[in-house]
Amino acid sequence: MSLSGAHRAAFRREAAGEGRVYAIRDDGGLAAPSVGAVWAVPFWSKPTRAGRVVDQVAAYRGFEVFAVDVDEWLEDWLPRFEVDGMLVGVNWAGARATGYDLTPAQVRQWFEDEPAESGNSSARA
Repeated sequence: MSLSGAHRAAFRREAAGEGRVYAIRDDGGLAAPSVGAVWAVPFWSKPTRAGRVVDQVAAYRGFEVFAVDVDEWLEDWLPRFEVDGMLVGVNWAGARATGYDLTPAQVRQWFEDEPAESGNSSARA
């Protein structure tokens, strides 16, 4: 399993255990980089994972880590992302913030105990 694949698997396990997910924001709002016309909003399963990206990726320096309750995230946030055609990044890591980008439907499927099998690995900063 690739490192990105391991981070993806950890996301599902840890987010359920924590009961929350973590995002980063600054005065302009949530981090939501794009490649072409596709936007992805990254989330992490632990605040330390999100904090490492803030510390390591120049584009995210000055961002703050904040928690979102998993139920609120699943019921309110993901449907909005789906309507807007956005992807969900899970546990991006490293100096280039690489990881999996999944559709909101794929992420919801994880929490219904039917793991999604595909995602697009990409680098975003």
